[in-house]
Amino acid sequence: MRAAEELRYLILAAQREGNRMLARDLRRLGLTPSQAEVLRLLRDRPGLTLNGLGELLVCESGGSPSRLVDRLVVAGLVRRDVPAHDRRHIELSLTDEGRSRADAVAAVEEDVHRRIDAAAAGHDLAPVTGFLRSFVSGLPAGRAVDRRAGRTPD
Repeated sequence: MRAAEELRYLILAAQREGNRMLARDLRRLGLTPSQAEVLRLLRDRPGLTLNGLGELLVCESGGSPSRLVDRLVVAGLVRRDVPAHDRRHIELSLTDEGRSRADAVAAVEEDVHRRIDAAAAGHDLAPVTGFLRSFVSGLPAGRAVDRRAGRTPD
């Protein structure tokens, strides 16, 4: 197996296992990882518009998050506000229940991050994150990560 092929499969395996871990923990909250990402973004960045949200999502980068947001609105977790002065400017906010779930998501994510920290103990992650950042540079998901990390303007 070529080194590049093994790397590709290791990245895929790590992503799948991490997502399974996250999905299992989120299931008790009645959320998918994509829904949880939306709730966390709206919690951490109040006043996001639908377009602004789309620019920050890694789970569905490059597309419109409308359907994802619609499901959260129907579930009573997110509110869509359309100002009278600009009907194209859709502002999103969390309901009280959405805020409560977003807080619970933050706790689940912190637990996953602790597990990753434990697995990474003794390893220098800078070369790995540097390589991955370079690999996704300029791509929709890479741009979303950069925006969230504050490396590019929102």
